[in-house]
Amino acid sequence: MFNRFVKGVGLTALALLIAAIGVWGALLLEYAGPRSDRLRNALVIGFALAAAASLIAIFFRRWRWPAIGVYAVLCSGLAVLWSSLAPTNDRDWQTGLAVLAHATIDGDKVTIDNIRNFDYRSETDYTPAYYDKTFDLRELRSLDIVTSYWAGPAIAHVFVSFGFAGDDYLAISIEVRKPKGEGYSTLKGFFRQYELIYVVADERDLIRLRTNYRRDPPEDVYVYRVKAPIEAERRLFLEYMRRMNALRTQPEFYNTLTTNCTTSIWMNTHVNAGRVPLSWKVLVSGYVPEYLYEQGRLETLGLSFPELQERAHVNSRAQAADKAADFSRRIRAGGE
Repeated sequence: MFNRFVKGVGLTALALLIAAIGVWGALLLEYAGPRSDRLRNALVIGFALAAAASLIAIFFRRWRWPAIGVYAVLCSGLAVLWSSLAPTNDRDWQTGLAVLAHATIDGDKVTIDNIRNFDYRSETDYTPAYYDKTFDLRELRSLDIVTSYWAGPAIAHVFVSFGFAGDDYLAISIEVRKPKGEGYSTLKGFFRQYELIYVVADERDLIRLRTNYRRDPPEDVYVYRVKAPIEAERRLFLEYMRRMNALRTQPEFYNTLTTNCTTSIWMNTHVNAGRVPLSWKVLVSGYVPEYLYEQGRLETLGLSFPELQERAHVNSRAQAADKAADFSRRIRAGGE
């Protein structure tokens, strides 16, 4: 009886594995298969049928191993397809994602080329503009975590903003680099279909775009001050510069789960000892501020998290500041 139980567990596990690979493989072929719709659809249906046939066959001793052998050969073809997918910087990118920033480091001085600062009239109507600027690491004063919500409390885009003396802020957002004519698909993001980009921008661009111009759906933006030693913030800034520069010569894929806006921030914090442990609240990005609060990594001002969250909400202040030269100071007025 025990042997039968073990055999049953083994067959069940094998069936689950075949089914999981079947779903993964069909989606891989759908998103990364041939451009011809007819051929791609045929391959998707064919692989799904092969997976279904293998599932049935494993419960018949005579067919089990031949079916598994054929399925393994098909899976090896998928492995070849997966390994052939390579990231690139050579696509017809959407305008806001077309230009890569680059940093030149000379001691404490960091000169960044191509800081984005678009002049928006609406989310889709804008005048592209970039500038170059030199920052002095000795003047780094703060680090903020910025979260933008548009679909409930669990989903947020998270990015950072480094504050220098004189209310001078530099925002860096790790995003999907989309070609023209393409939107974002969560499922597609699992299958090496998007490249990664570090959008380095003026806060009048990255924050104001979300608070003042996005309407479908509207976004709510929160700015929280991180509590960390200034030396740790400087190391993190330099790690961002290193990673940003590396993407110019070694592009990388975005991944919905493992290499996204939030997990990439967490990975960058490896330069500092004692980073926060990986948690489901990092993966479910909307809860990142609450998690940092619980870990003692935010300047709380003696407030409960709901009180701090209300204070961190900047939409009304950003809409009032709009194009003002002191936009960054004004969105923080009363919020620090």
